Amino acid sequence: NSISQKFPYLVKKKLKEGEEVRRVAQLDWRIIESDLQKPFTASGLQFVPLPVIHGEDYICLGFLFGRKSKVAYISDVSRFPPSTEDAISKSGGGQLDLLILDCLYRTGSHNVHLCWDQTLDAIKRICPKKALLIGLTHEMDHHKDNQTLEEWSRR
Repeated sequence: NSISQKFPYLVKKKLKEGEEVRRVAQLDWRIIESDLQKPFTASGLQFVPLPVIHGEDYICLGFLFGRKSKVAYISDVSRFPPSTEDAISKSGGGQLDLLILDCLYRTGSHNVHLCWDQTLDAIKRICPKKALLIGLTHEMDHHKDNQTLEEWSRR
């Protein structure tokens, strides 16, 4: 309702007599439940919502998808509920082919995002075949940090 009031052109509506169809995006609004047991389909691809904690008082969603290869995309997370971590870990739901995971700062911590040490700890626990870090700040040194990650991965 809020979106339809602020952006009425994004919500389908019945045309009044004489009114023309506007050529702008028409979004198909659906509520995605934060429940691992309630997947949804978009563009022919099934997604499993992955509830994660974003701060201390907010549930955010990552997504698990893929048939031949299992991919989890989790961009806004400070910690994992046990059920979500189990669903994407090698010892739980099976090994991910790719984990795309939040990693804000190289040093220190943040109240609503994983940072370097927490991200690497999560990768160790989840044990995907491959991981990509996203949400990085400008303090990261691409070449140096990639080299560090390669060495860490070999160990």
